[in-house]
Amino acid sequence: MPVFRYFTAGESHGKGGVAIIEGIPAGVPISEDYIEKHMRRRQQGYGRGPRQQLEVDRAEILSGVRHGFTMGGPIAMWVENRDFANWTEAMSVTPVDDDAKVRRVTRLRPGHADFPGVFKYSVSDVRPILERSSARETAARVAAGAVARRFLEEFGIAIHSHVLTIGTIKARMPDTIDWDAVEQSPVRTSDPEAAKAMMAHIDYCRDIGNTAGGVFEVIAYGAPIGLGSFIQWDQKLDGLIAQGMMSIQAVKGVEIGSGFANTELPGSMVHDIIQPWDGDARPFHHITNRAGGIEGGMSSGEPIVARMALKPISTLSKPLPSVDLETGEIVQAHYERSDICQVPPACVIGEAVMATILAKCFIEKFGGDHLKETRRNYEGYLKALREVGPKQALTPSARPGITPEGERW
Repeated sequence: MPVFRYFTAGESHGKGGVAIIEGIPAGVPISEDYIEKHMRRRQQGYGRGPRQQLEVDRAEILSGVRHGFTMGGPIAMWVENRDFANWTEAMSVTPVDDDAKVRRVTRLRPGHADFPGVFKYSVSDVRPILERSSARETAARVAAGAVARRFLEEFGIAIHSHVLTIGTIKARMPDTIDWDAVEQSPVRTSDPEAAKAMMAHIDYCRDIGNTAGGVFEVIAYGAPIGLGSFIQWDQKLDGLIAQGMMSIQAVKGVEIGSGFANTELPGSMVHDIIQPWDGDARPFHHITNRAGGIEGGMSSGEPIVARMALKPISTLSKPLPSVDLETGEIVQAHYERSDICQVPPACVIGEAVMATILAKCFIEKFGGDHLKETRRNYEGYLKALREVGPKQALTPSARPGITPEGERW
């Protein structure tokens, strides 16, 4: 049975990034143009730095795809760093004699991987730490997520994201989210008034040499009942999502559904009431979705909702006080070209993480060396649900988990 997993490699100012994905069945249609569309979305967003004007991210497929379809083997992709032309000596694979061209960094940045990294890896130069820990790594991750996303689309699973807050500015939460408006928004919100205030806050942070954080939300529509498991801790879907989201650079908190708000309410106002067959859409279902589409570590058929808290970027143009690793003296922290706010692009990275987690769980449950086999297994599972739930036939449009896109709860 195929096992889905992926890896990335590469440094922020190195030659480029690599993504390798295993476990995608043969027969899934995929193209470099499709992947590039999502990589371009990652580069957008108000508050991005000048590097995004230099890079034109596109993943070149090196293996695993033939004539527009996956072959069942590992898929390797290469994402070039155009900025490497300015860092050929500093990031050279071979030794460089001129110290001036090495671009050593010894001033630690508060809040970055610098401090624990140099001690963990016993280095006197922060460069090896900051290069790999940089959010530039997410370019390859979004490429991998696009492949997983394309696989999920074959089964009616759609993934969206939007910004909830930047700083203290909160977007209004409509009952129905206009995803087209979100995609057009510089800060990925469908609330135009909040968008203006968010951009003004980002401008203010830029003017004073500071950075801005916020909260974003990722929603997956159409996941069937039963992805994940309660059997072991490392099989729980919410645990997998939390781990994946926490691995995004600068994410410091993850909430599934109304997780934190639920703590202030009695149980009778928290748990989603189960309803019988309603005759038009789904079998047993919930009338609310405070659990965020996951109960007992398994998908419930409702939209899967995850919210992430992204701290302000740790690289400030007006650096904080810190310590020089070489001299031990108090200095200003190192400044390396950076964004002011990464909340809008973090949405797209979160979508990629959600796609890889759901693809992993979907492939584990339904298997299949070819897409046709996976589809047969999936359709057989839907048919088997009749033995547990209502006896009415489940049409393709009435599959468990299918919710009209844009309907929040």
